This record gives sequence, structure tokens and C-alpha cells, in this order.
Amino acid sequence: MSLPPCPKCNSEYVYQDQSQLVCPECAYEWDPSVTATEDDIQVKDANGTLLADGDKVTVIKDLKIKGSSQVIKIGTKALVRRVLDKKDHELDCKVDGVGEMMVTAKFVKKANT
Repeated sequence: MSLPPCPKCNSEYVYQDQSQLVCPECAYEWDPSVTATEDDIQVKDANGTLLADGDKVTVIKDLKIKGSSQVIKIGTKALVRRVLDKKDHELDCKVDGVGEMMVTAKFVKKANT
């Protein structure tokens, strides 16, 4: 019996635990009988890495803040509060030194923990 890959990290090392499937790499658990849910939102950073709620990211280029003269400098760290299904600003983040704001995923990369 072949199990499907993890929907979060695409790992092939999935195992079954009673009625749930479990990914040992990202600890994601799901019920294979349930189809698409809100958790299936997939947003990727500039390097193609999937981003999830709670991830830490780093800004890869200077970003101007609309309506302000302030700039978010390259290398600034941010915490992804939640990933949204929007066209341009997919990440609701808390940016160090700036505060809460929406950021486009293509301008960040997932930070090493």
C-alpha cells in the first residue's frame, strides 16, 4: 500500500497512525479521507520553500513601506503570524523594528532556526 506524500512539506516518509497519516519531518497530521481544507494554502518563499504559520523569515531586498518614508532593510527578520490566500500580500507578519504588516512571500526567505 502506497501512502501519499505530506501535503505540507511533500515528504515521502509518511506513516499511518490509526485513521490519521503523520509526517515525521514536519509533524503534520491529517485525515486522508477529508479532502481540501483551508489548511491547504501553499505559499512559497523566494527559494521555493513552503511557508507556514509561525515560520521565521528574512527579507531579501529593501522594501519601501507604502504611505511612509520608512524602509525595511535587507536581512530584517520577521515572524509569520499566518499565511493567507491572497494575490500579492500572502503573509501577515510581525517585522522586527517595524511592527505588524502584510508582506509578499517572494521578498522573503525562510530563516534557519
